Amino acid sequence: MNAIMPVPLDEYPVHQTPLSLARVATSDRNFYDRYYFNAFDPSGDTMLITGFGVYPNLGVVDAFATVRHGDAQRSVRFSDALTSRDLTTAVGGYRVEVIEPLQQLRVVCEHDDLGFDLTWTGAHPAVQEQPHLILSGTRPIIEASRFAQLGSWAGTLAVDGRDYTVDPAVWTGSRDRSWGIRPSGEPEPPGRAASEGAGGFWWLYAPLRFDEFALVVIIQEDPDGTRTLNNAVRIWNDGRKEQLGWPRMHWTYEPGTRHPKSVRLDMTTPDGKPLEVEIESRPGIALHVGCGYGPDPDWTHGRWMGRDWSLSSAYDLTDPAIVARTPYGVIDHIGFARCGDAEGWGLFEHASMGRHDPTGFADWSSVAP
Repeated sequence: MNAIMPVPLDEYPVHQTPLSLARVATSDRNFYDRYYFNAFDPSGDTMLITGFGVYPNLGVVDAFATVRHGDAQRSVRFSDALTSRDLTTAVGGYRVEVIEPLQQLRVVCEHDDLGFDLTWTGAHPAVQEQPHLILSGTRPIIEASRFAQLGSWAGTLAVDGRDYTVDPAVWTGSRDRSWGIRPSGEPEPPGRAASEGAGGFWWLYAPLRFDEFALVVIIQEDPDGTRTLNNAVRIWNDGRKEQLGWPRMHWTYEPGTRHPKSVRLDMTTPDGKPLEVEIESRPGIALHVGCGYGPDPDWTHGRWMGRDWSLSSAYDLTDPAIVARTPYGVIDHIGFARCGDAEGWGLFEHASMGRHDPTGFADWSSVAP
């Protein structure tokens, strides 16, 4: 029998189970704990997505960073064995430093092809989202908690010899922290799910920043339109939070595709007044092209790559092979938004795969007319 030794985190009064923090409360191999960040200059077409994850039951720690500029995209990844459980959030040339919890963090990536030293400052209080649950039959394949925040970035960014000064008056974005169960590491035996399939997956996630407030909208629906996750909140700069009424959606897609041009969300405030938000898509990054999400063929989160591993890849987004697989995953677009007289920017994350009756997609091959 292997003895579990105390870890540095056990010195802090943060336990929630009768276990050492060397262990998590579930034996599910897919348990994860992750940071996600995006950053962009609204006046241009440069976007950064980056993240750091810990997978205790897989014994892996990893990170990624991806920058898109025009039709070029650069991705770097780092992975290593998880050998200790403490307050260190670093792997290879990548680290996250918590300067002030829930308000300010520093994210550093040291790599010849893609490097940055960026400081995040929250513009609004972080908001706890509703629990996220997806079942395969009766088994949870996603069962997670997450909080989100809008804010600004300051620092430097260098990609393939091109240098950027990241001005907090210009560069904005969102971040989240999530933890729980999510498919990670090497693929599990497909079994029944591979032969019968889920029919489709439909998702909208839109954290948006305006001068006086932020909006966070999450919608997930089954193929028949049954809404399995519905969360819409407004967070004011002074910390007030209000829940918004059931969003009704009006979509416009690029003809011949499932790429969203825009969506209008009709909601209500707590006093019953209408609140309309329109989001238009700008260039974005497919999370399964260099970021390690979903069916990324180069690398996926939590996968054992050996000790002290890293990979750098360049992608031509006009390559027919990339174009062909881009629609079959979640895409993080830069989003331009209007809410009444207010204008703002944020993340316009969308996935539409398989059948979705409300938007008229009958099967996996359906596209907008």
